[in-house]
Amino acid sequence: MSSVSILGAGTWGCAIAILLAGSGHDVTIWTKIEKEALMLNENRKNMKNLPGAELPDQVKITLDLEDACKDRDLLVMAVASPYIRSTSHIMKPYVKDGQIIVNVSKGIEDGSLQTLSEVIKEELPQANVAVLSGPSHAEEVSRGVPTTIVVGAQTKETARFIQDIFMTDLFRVYTSPDIIGIELGGSLKNVIALAAGIVDGLGFGDNTKAALMTRGMAEISRLGMTMGGKMETFAGLSGFGDLFVTCTSKHSRNWNAGNLMGQGKSMDEAMQEVNQVVEGVNSAKAALALAQKNEVEMPIVEQINLVLFENKSPNDALADLLNRDKRKEYKSLEWD
Repeated sequence: MSSVSILGAGTWGCAIAILLAGSGHDVTIWTKIEKEALMLNENRKNMKNLPGAELPDQVKITLDLEDACKDRDLLVMAVASPYIRSTSHIMKPYVKDGQIIVNVSKGIEDGSLQTLSEVIKEELPQANVAVLSGPSHAEEVSRGVPTTIVVGAQTKETARFIQDIFMTDLFRVYTSPDIIGIELGGSLKNVIALAAGIVDGLGFGDNTKAALMTRGMAEISRLGMTMGGKMETFAGLSGFGDLFVTCTSKHSRNWNAGNLMGQGKSMDEAMQEVNQVVEGVNSAKAALALAQKNEVEMPIVEQINLVLFENKSPNDALADLLNRDKRKEYKSLEWD
């Protein structure tokens, strides 16, 4: 069995701890928040955001970052995307050369427009950084609901090492070399999920949401392939698979925030009610900036930014999307 430290004690970090401890791995969770550490130790059988799950007694909770990083076979980066850089920075003295770090958070850094693995590599150049993504709500993983995800790594050996640690009878792991495609799919789908929640909040039907998801994936794949990702990835688990689950599930904080906005609440009111980090809000500006930088058309992302940050009404945004100029579905498809 392997020794694994999970950096971040949020719902996803705790769900991964439950998964790995259940396979017999030596698991430690690190948090820098003393109140959070006390709560986890006291409420292992009553975790607020993971109903029905239990954090095994053998999972260690620590506030000591050096202890969490030292002599570990694998470090799992599970802090929210806005804190990836600061956490990576303070880890640097404790991360050995060649240390395998797998990032399970999703997002694009505002300002730098870097993916999260790029941020980690910049702060921890000595590390071997991989990514893990796919349709995997923490609430379900923590209860042993069958789940399938994909790990992306620079080498086949690293991917298989992580695959072996995470794989169980109920948690299937595929491997891929397409790190950038996996990360962009996992990040950009949160922006589309906000739009899907708005559509549901407005009271529209299945036709509307199916169109939004399909055209949203067209935008994600256009940008992703321009940046070096592969179409197979966007059609796979970390692409359409993750988009589907995030746009349709009430577990999704992005869908929930969008749904509240569709019902008339402001972005700030929606985020306060969800009371968790809504990654799509953090990624929306970065997604639009990446689209502009790479000269890729992303009208849904553009309209979501106007709704989030310019007080445009969701109904007006939808009307503008529907009344764009006529065009073919795919420019690459031509008549003989």
